[in-house]
Amino acid sequence: MKLIYCTHSVCNPGGMERVLFNKISWIVSHTDWEVAVVTTDQKGRPPFYPFPESVRMTDLGINYSDDNQKNPLAKTAGYLARRRKHRKALEALLMKERPDITVSLYPSESSFIPEIKDGSRKVLELHYCKFFRLQYGRTGLLGLADRYRTRQDERIVRRFDRFVVLTQEDKGYWGDLPNMEVIPNAAILPPHREYRSDVSRHRIIAVGRLDFQKGFDRLVDAWRIVAADSRFDDWTLDIFGQGEWKEMLQGMIDRYGISGRVHINAPVKDIWKEYSESSFLVMSSHYEGFPMVMIEAMACGLPVVTFDYKCGPGDIVKDTGNGLTVKDGDIPALASAMMRLMSDSALRGSMSAEARKVTSAYSEEAVMRKWMALFENLMN
Repeated sequence: MKLIYCTHSVCNPGGMERVLFNKISWIVSHTDWEVAVVTTDQKGRPPFYPFPESVRMTDLGINYSDDNQKNPLAKTAGYLARRRKHRKALEALLMKERPDITVSLYPSESSFIPEIKDGSRKVLELHYCKFFRLQYGRTGLLGLADRYRTRQDERIVRRFDRFVVLTQEDKGYWGDLPNMEVIPNAAILPPHREYRSDVSRHRIIAVGRLDFQKGFDRLVDAWRIVAADSRFDDWTLDIFGQGEWKEMLQGMIDRYGISGRVHINAPVKDIWKEYSESSFLVMSSHYEGFPMVMIEAMACGLPVVTFDYKCGPGDIVKDTGNGLTVKDGDIPALASAMMRLMSDSALRGSMSAEARKVTSAYSEEAVMRKWMALFENLMN
């Protein structure tokens, strides 16, 4: 069996990159399949995660991200030109490789990849919720493009042999599609047993790219409320991430006078250690496909305080008491939920025990069994 994954790049420490690395590592160690990764924007940078040596990496040099800072008209024109180049290059590669299954991680090649007649089965794996384009609230030409492309998505996904979403919540948004399946991301166990938090440290952690999606500006606003309460003077917030919002976020922190209480840290490869030295995770995202950070932190015994954004919290944070969910965008409520956990060590302890159960609900073995069944059913 030859399997090809198509994605933007694998040079960043993001959730999609980590999921792809974990999935491919499992396939390589459990099968004799040939696996390759095809990127569009790698630009010669090394993969952030150490993919198995047997996995061939090919970059097509499309570089969609080069147009990110252009005005809307130039950005749209650049995107269309790069997509034509992308289609020609990917079609040539697939016709040469003749894989059995081609998986698109969306969205660059999704509009044309079902039309490539290389003989492979086509799978679309969506790592965002259906409405991810609309969460930015953009206006003008870009806003029109967002709404148009969201409507186009409904037609595109039907053309794949299989369309995979990550949550039951997102499945409900797409409706009753015969080719759709729900396969969540796996909760990878910490590499060492000592990477388990006893939730006693007065430290909160947040992890993700420093951009609009993760909403860390909302978190800093909420932490400003927390920092004004003298009961929590010895608590700190550590954010781990990189991205274009770093300077803006640091400016907010400095203006609020809370630089001694909240720190922005560069990404680390041993994030498990950081989880184990924290008492709970806070998530302020505008949207997710499936929050890998959430289940990773929970696997280390961290309760979660989170907005009820689309999608993820509705599937993962349960009434059994593994975390606290507040209305999306309600910053005072987010601050209040954090302070509730900060002030109650017994509640943190009980929620920690419930949080660790995520490793059975989203075990790697169970998730990969679903993927293997999907691939084998396609080939049969």
